[in-house]
Amino acid sequence: MKKIIQAFIATFAYNTAIAGLLTAVGWMSQKNDFGFWCNFGFSQSIGFSIAIISSLTLARMRPGRLRWAALGVVLPVSIAVGVTIGMKVTGVGSWSMPNVLPTMLVGLFFGVIASITFVLIERIETLNLAVRARELQAVEQDKRALEAQLKMLQAQIEPHFLFNTLANVGSLIDTDPALAKILLERLNDWLRVALVRARSDSATLDNELDMLENYLQILKIRFGERLCWNIDAADSARRTVFPPMLLQPLVENAVRHGIEPKLGGGEIFIRAHIENKLLRIAVGDNGAGLIKESDTNGAGLANVRARLATLFGPAGKLVLDDHAGGGAIATLELPL
Repeated sequence: MKKIIQAFIATFAYNTAIAGLLTAVGWMSQKNDFGFWCNFGFSQSIGFSIAIISSLTLARMRPGRLRWAALGVVLPVSIAVGVTIGMKVTGVGSWSMPNVLPTMLVGLFFGVIASITFVLIERIETLNLAVRARELQAVEQDKRALEAQLKMLQAQIEPHFLFNTLANVGSLIDTDPALAKILLERLNDWLRVALVRARSDSATLDNELDMLENYLQILKIRFGERLCWNIDAADSARRTVFPPMLLQPLVENAVRHGIEPKLGGGEIFIRAHIENKLLRIAVGDNGAGLIKESDTNGAGLANVRARLATLFGPAGKLVLDDHAGGGAIATLELPL
């Protein structure tokens, strides 16, 4: 409906401009046989006849030679119909008068201009639609590539933890079957939560922290009293949307390089809050600390950095440093 109204306004304005032009030419040539309203009546009649008849006959035809040939037939027929209507509307002229042929030629001239303009506008709209379609296709391809990359990066995290846990189960079966059973039950709970979490697009940091709690409970079976943890997250931070499996590599890194090498173990802490439209999450420990430079470039941390770059670009940051109270601390900054 909007396009019909726009086409009507454009046709009316074009016809009115022609009537004004013809009237001005008549005044300048001092052959003002017809006044403005007479020219207006003929212009509107011819113009709308061309617009209506052309749209009804040519709209469903594909662009090409056949359409141009059809236009060559439709255009003079439309002008003849418009001239006839103009005679009826204005009460001026008849087909027997000598000025009919000039009127037809004038109508044909402006009709050809209007038709060429219409075809060019139609071609531009078609090209714009094609460009938009290609842009949407490119965006969709980028989105699929991004999803595939994220799934690949996430898949690199899960097997490492699973293999370690299953190895622990294997070692406990002979020495402590009851504990092995508990470990399998905890692993089953973790897998159930992790699979749901990984497939969700609207999970929150609170969901991630719940999964980490389960993960640490599994590690607790292995480390016993050598492993403690503390999670301190503001309610506003817990409610924020958060990518799956982004924190676990940081906790795993803290256990491997901080708690495990330290005699007597230690404590892992996770703190989260919102500041200056950024979600800041610190994962640290009071363990052995950053023993060597390679500790900051492990596969798990590289995976986290790759996912941050994919999801947030340069706005997502991960900084790993020594902790003032001993051990190391990894800090995530995510834009909200």
